[in-house]
Amino acid sequence: MSETTARAAIASATTAILLLIMKAIAAWQTSSVALLGSLADSSLDVLASLVTLYGVRLAATPADHDHRFGHGKAEALAALFQVALITASALAIAWRAVQSLERDTPVSDPGLGIAVSVVAIVATLILVSYQKRIIAETGSVAIQADSLHYQGDILLNLSVILALVLERYLALAGADAVFGIVIALWLGWGAFKASAEAIDQLMDKEWPEAERSRFIEVAIGNPDVRGIHDFRTRRSGDHAFAQFHMVVARDMSVAEAHDVVEEVEDALHAAFPRTEVLIHLDPEGHVDTDNPLVEQDVTPHWFRKR
Repeated sequence: MSETTARAAIASATTAILLLIMKAIAAWQTSSVALLGSLADSSLDVLASLVTLYGVRLAATPADHDHRFGHGKAEALAALFQVALITASALAIAWRAVQSLERDTPVSDPGLGIAVSVVAIVATLILVSYQKRIIAETGSVAIQADSLHYQGDILLNLSVILALVLERYLALAGADAVFGIVIALWLGWGAFKASAEAIDQLMDKEWPEAERSRFIEVAIGNPDVRGIHDFRTRRSGDHAFAQFHMVVARDMSVAEAHDVVEEVEDALHAAFPRTEVLIHLDPEGHVDTDNPLVEQDVTPHWFRKR
């Protein structure tokens, strides 16, 4: 991590800790379920930022003797850890909200809860503005994801204010508990999306079809490439991997074929940075029979020049 992104990460963690303390006091004073949900989200912000930082730092560790493909999947493992925490928090908030509905527990001192939520919104807006400058400067994926999460927090805090106003000042009984359930569902949906992305990475899911097509176009753009087959892709952290068999003229020398491979690799690295490319050469007319996965391959087997 660069010094710039490290400062942004520290700013994020610091903001989360300060908001956590404020919301804890307000939730205790007001007995608001909606504010309790916001408190839980801030608690997860602190833990998630620490886990994410560790995961990103580990994922950036160079490949070693025991991890020849690098440590990129540490990010996916960190994400699954966060998903478990978010899911547990969402269930606890929903249970607390249902109990509040059954007991008809009133909200006390809503002004404090509203004031804390307003401060949280202002602080989050300042943080998001700072993060956007860092993203524009560094292109950090980690800070970008963190910024998106905090943008969601702004809506979360607005919902807390609305719940408190409806419950206390407009005498709509149960509004606070209902918003608590909505927040729990929102957290659960976020956990589901995060888990899907992490599992896709751990299961080596192929790149999106549009990205695969663009990669193929670049690969067969070299005039000496007759076609490619057995094209496979996957991701690990912020690194990507692609491998395929490339067909060249049968009468090419080894040196000539090697030059073509390097030209194709240079073009692919320019179009797809941070992607490790592995190319297997085949002479034109050769048919592979030793691929144990070919029967399960659901992608087009051949890509030829038009």
